Amino acid sequence: MVGGDLSPERLLLAYARGIFPWYGEDAPILWWSPDPRCVLFPEKLHVGATLRRVLRSGRFRFTEDACFAQIIRTCAEIPRPGQDGTWIVPEMLRAYVRLHELGHAHSIEVWEDGRLVGGLYGVLQGRVFFGESMFHLRSDASKAAVVHLMDWLKGQGVELVDCQQTTPHMLLLGAEELPRREFLALLREYCPVHP
Repeated sequence: MVGGDLSPERLLLAYARGIFPWYGEDAPILWWSPDPRCVLFPEKLHVGATLRRVLRSGRFRFTEDACFAQIIRTCAEIPRPGQDGTWIVPEMLRAYVRLHELGHAHSIEVWEDGRLVGGLYGVLQGRVFFGESMFHLRSDASKAAVVHLMDWLKGQGVELVDCQQTTPHMLLLGAEELPRREFLALLREYCPVHP
């Protein structure tokens, strides 16, 4: 789909229907609903032995919603292999900061020696967390952010994490692919649309 706007109301309705915006600069707003859809059920999180050791070491400190705008800006600016530019254009950045101000978008921050070294952000609606982007400046920081996110989401009653795109990183952490029809059925249960 093409067009529309990034108002909080439209974004929340889109997420509840399994749709998210993703486009680049000088392009119209494009809306996506991949098939299959990569998801992570919190109870299926896989923490390998190496990552478990990193977490036990106390090397990282975690916060929630401590610097949302900085997290999304860093996700936009960090160079990524095989990717030219970013989909987090200024209009997207403003839209998600607004969602955060309204209490719908959240971030996890990973700190090492007082320095921000990783993090992620997404949208929490119903019992679903819709992951948007993550970054790391130190090895294992983004994986550690996902583990901390899962702990935090337990307290929010979340049943499903939408990873949007399938990546080896998320598959290693226990994510799996669902046919779109199954994903949409789960959304109807966990994230109902209210008129």
